[in-house]
Amino acid sequence: MERFTWKAYVLPGQLDEYIRRHDQIWPEMTETLNRAGIRNYTIWNVGDDLFGYYECDSVAEAARLQAESPVVARWNGYMKDVMVMELDPETGAQVLLKQVFIHN
Repeated sequence: MERFTWKAYVLPGQLDEYIRRHDQIWPEMTETLNRAGIRNYTIWNVGDDLFGYYECDSVAEAARLQAESPVVARWNGYMKDVMVMELDPETGAQVLLKQVFIHN
């Protein structure tokens, strides 16, 4: 199992809308995440900062499948008026945060 974490931020005043959209996540988006092997996907916020975490068998494969997915591209377009997320120019996925500590 590999772990992936990312960060982004919600535009001012848009947190409730961000949450609403995730409460109504598209079934095809959920299917895409499942096909990419993504599980235990959670997102937290503090203020306007967002932090996401998921587990998968291969971060590289999950990133590739997301980058190639028209559903993910459509979701990213749908979300860009409520949030800002930096994407890795090589993978097209969120920028991976570097793990500096883990306690098992």
